[in-house]
Amino acid sequence: MASKPKSALDHERTRREQHHEADIVVIGAGVFGCAAAFSFANQGRSVILLERWLHEPDRIVGELLQPGGVAALKKLGLGKCLEGIDAIPCYGYHVLYRGDDVAIPYPTVSPEGNVVVTRGEKRDRRGPEGRAFHHGRFIMQLRKACHEHPNITVFETEVTDLVQKGGEVLGVKTRTTTDKEKNLKKEEAFFAHLTIVADGYASKFRQPLLNKTPIVKSKFYALELIDCDFPPQYYGHVCIGDASVVLLYQIGTRETRALIDVPLDCAAASPQNGGVRGYIQNVVLPALPKSVQPSVVKALADGKIPKSMPNSWLPPTKQTTTPGVLVLGDAHNMRHPLTGGGMTVAFNDAVVLSDLLSPEQIPNLSDHGAVASAMSTFHYRRKSLTSIINVLAQALYSLFAANDWQLRALQRGCFRYFQMGRTDEPVALMGGMMQRPLVLARHFFTVAFLAIWMNTVELCGGNVVLGAVMLPLAVVQAVMILWKACVVFLPVFGTELW
Repeated sequence: MASKPKSALDHERTRREQHHEADIVVIGAGVFGCAAAFSFANQGRSVILLERWLHEPDRIVGELLQPGGVAALKKLGLGKCLEGIDAIPCYGYHVLYRGDDVAIPYPTVSPEGNVVVTRGEKRDRRGPEGRAFHHGRFIMQLRKACHEHPNITVFETEVTDLVQKGGEVLGVKTRTTTDKEKNLKKEEAFFAHLTIVADGYASKFRQPLLNKTPIVKSKFYALELIDCDFPPQYYGHVCIGDASVVLLYQIGTRETRALIDVPLDCAAASPQNGGVRGYIQNVVLPALPKSVQPSVVKALADGKIPKSMPNSWLPPTKQTTTPGVLVLGDAHNMRHPLTGGGMTVAFNDAVVLSDLLSPEQIPNLSDHGAVASAMSTFHYRRKSLTSIINVLAQALYSLFAANDWQLRALQRGCFRYFQMGRTDEPVALMGGMMQRPLVLARHFFTVAFLAIWMNTVELCGGNVVLGAVMLPLAVVQAVMILWKACVVFLPVFGTELW
């Protein structure tokens, strides 16, 4: 932490508390907002952190932190936030597919941070671990760290607008509740050299500043299962049914989160078929392991519609247009939460951003040209990690929620690839431990060619005559499967990488 004399700290605290002035104003005390505020404060910056509601949030995503995210959290000096919240270790993924299953542990990592690729060989020890937890408890730990930092002042207030002059953002306007019973509110303003917008997936500033809208094709509906018996323990479980995708992971000593993907146009979840509860009971429940079903039935017994969150894709946008403001976190970039990579992206972004905007690099944040140049670098530097996590999330969701025969062929190829033990590099990429986008491309198209081979063998069979007759069809289908793989992967890969 950058140290300052007590008199300087007291002066800056007075400026923040009485005059509402600081080096940086951060809108949103969520995952990214807290991480960014804390990292800048550790560099000696004076920070104002604004949050509409400071009570514990009740969200159903942001509950799994990959090993790469744990490492980034520790780099930010926030590793202690995983303590005292009943956080559960996570050692990898467990995929269930049509009655078969395979465990995919995180790979071991050398002391130098290099992934040790074992090619399916038995490991001597467990690899790195992620952590799973109740989202709200973790957020309150992050906010506590910010509250206790001498360079941060936290305000509970609703940001209503940006303060602008001559095309430059000087700060924000807010509305602060002064009397809840009488619903009395006070208009205020906060000023800084740099304003960071981190107001989440439903950002009110994204459209005017970035002119972007997230793409939403499905929602996750959540259940909290109590004492759910589902080995192997300490793994994130992905259950792939004929018409459903379900994630299960333990978030407390007794609690397991179940996230059920429901496409927006899903006929099986229509009101005529009993809505979402009918979909869970009729489609999802029979596809789950027998040991899990009683916990799901019990969670549905209250008769309520489960909580939901949209599954959004929002490619990142290069930001150099509006001086004095940056849009970051989920307001800037989102991916399907299937792989649990969102918080890893957020913490990695905070690490990269604080390095590029450090006082050593940019002494005065009112130097908008220097900030714009740093953000151009930020846009590309972060991609070595975020492009991988974002592309994996979108591509795997397309395969796991397959709705045509080509995608189902790729789905079978993907699962067979897992069974073959070719998982160290893919799961290292997913866990934020390996940052090589081209390795991801190689594995994806290896899966595609494996799917083509499996489909060809299935069509042609062992009979020579039948094989010769079916070979032309196999060739046509091979082209169609490869084309579908390109359609699934390349647009997202290109958008994220460039």
